[in-house]
Amino acid sequence: MTSQQIIALLPFLVLTATIVVVMLAISVRRHHRITAFLSVVGLNLTLLSLLPTWLADAGPVQVTPLMVMDGLASFYMALVLVATLGVMTLCHAYFEGYNKGDREEIYLLILLGALGGLTLACANHAATLLLGLELLSLPMVAGVAYATTDRRAVEGGAKYLVLSAGASATLLFGLALIYADTGALDLKSLATILVNANVGQPLVLAGAAMLLAGLAFKLSIVPFHQWTPDVYEAAPAPVTAYLATVVKAGVLAAALRLFHAAGAAPSPLVVKALTILALASMIVGSLLALRQDNLKRLLAYSSIAHFGFLLIVLVAPGDRSLEAAGVYMATYLITSLGVFGVIALVSSPAGERDREKLSEYQGLFWQRPYVVSIFTAMMLSLAGIPLTAGFIGKFVAIAVGVESELWLLVSGIVLGSAIGIYYYLRVISALFVPMPGYERVSESMSWAQSAGGVMLLLAMLLMLAMGVYPEPLFLLARP
Repeated sequence: MTSQQIIALLPFLVLTATIVVVMLAISVRRHHRITAFLSVVGLNLTLLSLLPTWLADAGPVQVTPLMVMDGLASFYMALVLVATLGVMTLCHAYFEGYNKGDREEIYLLILLGALGGLTLACANHAATLLLGLELLSLPMVAGVAYATTDRRAVEGGAKYLVLSAGASATLLFGLALIYADTGALDLKSLATILVNANVGQPLVLAGAAMLLAGLAFKLSIVPFHQWTPDVYEAAPAPVTAYLATVVKAGVLAAALRLFHAAGAAPSPLVVKALTILALASMIVGSLLALRQDNLKRLLAYSSIAHFGFLLIVLVAPGDRSLEAAGVYMATYLITSLGVFGVIALVSSPAGERDREKLSEYQGLFWQRPYVVSIFTAMMLSLAGIPLTAGFIGKFVAIAVGVESELWLLVSGIVLGSAIGIYYYLRVISALFVPMPGYERVSESMSWAQSAGGVMLLLAMLLMLAMGVYPEPLFLLARP
């Protein structure tokens, strides 16, 4: 192997070494803080090991026929690692007071998932795509059901296992159908096949439909979204944050490589399918969010709508779409970390269930003004209010749609965003409504929660910086 290839593999080597060290540390002696410390240090070293390849800007590095390291891979690997670091910080604060079982394995599960996210970002072949998807998803079956004494958590884990396995099997069978007709398995060839797919290739069309269905499940696209609200509600808050950020960033990176590697728009049949899925996700996600009194379920339907907005970048070809996808994903990731981070902090230490009912947040400002201020800013960002990162994300999505004359999808984004403003403001208004018997109290947090609070503050400042001065983010996301 050349020195370039070894440097490109460094993040995988460092993260794998971290997983081994954490596993050995758990086997020698269980200690929550030491396990959290080793995990965070390993992730920071992994992030640092990514810098040489990213800063070198030497063009794509073909590590093996299965993996490629380029600008797209570097950017999404960075997103996955940053999101995982945020989730780790939340885990430390959330599980510090967890006394229903062992706490250390959650860090091992999240590290394994992060390795899957890195694999997806570099995927250049169907084998790597499948391996990355399974490594990204399977550890979180245990993560969702981590509170084994909670019947709802075990049920959520079982749902995620069965439906995720079905989605993976569907994707695998779709790849098999395409391979049977064309003999192609590398992503660039698959992208070309999607561009040229027509009614005269029934196996290819059936395979493309199944491939799209498998990816749509991982991204919570309607009608493959049914698992999302149930699993989001059942999982511990940090695991929900992982599902909303790390999983979505990894799968999106693979989807972008699959739909953009050919350098042209997909077949009209594929474009029509993507358009229908996008519109359905925008409208169904937004409308169902209106009916929710459970905050986790509301955010689940909100994520469905957001990824309906984001599907516009798969329909429109070109570097402009890749840049828009990176900007949107970064803004959504940092905002989601902030929102689920607040839920984790106000729910910690873990009780019978997380603090998730909207009624439980009424008047919370008078008890926890610090976290509620951050929560309010993040909800405004999800709504796409100007001077927030969310506004920049929606703006670039609409700009791509206008440039590509995708008026139907642009109309869907505008309509979905208008509906979203209502239910986001509904949540915000509840935070400031004083309840009978509430008194203004000074905010106190444990040192573990304080670390989570610092992370949330940094996330809010970064979110506002993206909204006020987004140019650095555009430069980073540019392929």
